[in-house]
Amino acid sequence: MSRIVVISGSPLAPSRTDLVLRYVESILKKKGIAVDYIDVPDLPPKDLVYARFNSPVIRNVIELVENADGIIIGSPVYKASYTGVLKALLDLLPENAFRDKPVLPFMVGGSIAHLLAIEFSLKPIIHNLKGVSTQGVYFEDSSIDKEGSGNPIKETDCEFRLQSQLEELLNAIVEKQRASQLVGNFR
Repeated sequence: MSRIVVISGSPLAPSRTDLVLRYVESILKKKGIAVDYIDVPDLPPKDLVYARFNSPVIRNVIELVENADGIIIGSPVYKASYTGVLKALLDLLPENAFRDKPVLPFMVGGSIAHLLAIEFSLKPIIHNLKGVSTQGVYFEDSSIDKEGSGNPIKETDCEFRLQSQLEELLNAIVEKQRASQLVGNFR
């Protein structure tokens, strides 16, 4: 069974980012995939602010990330980038925490003007942590129903983009697992 870690960098609860990430979590679980959900604001603030690399909670997050087959990382757009709380966590991860793992970046912003925030903020940090980024998914706030239950995505086009990116992530995980098995057979 594959294991995916979902990291939510939204400081607000509830948030549109969290609603979509929780929806993604439910889709993955229906497919039989194990999901570990990390909501960064739920982590001890002092561990994040004082960079307590060795706190038990941070060590647990690092272990979940390192043992994951894939990662989904989501954030609202703040000042054309991801949030400070997400940055605080990412700074505590080891340099190779995402090594060769498929990573799906996800962002929610107020307008289409922030579309490139994935390219210029999330993808570089994924690369820095040695992950392999998929294309990613960007949603405008207006395409997410903050009040509804179940599927919070209002627009068919947005739902299609999300589903296709999830398939890309899952296919990348399967390919990585197959490649590891093939290499293992030659040792």
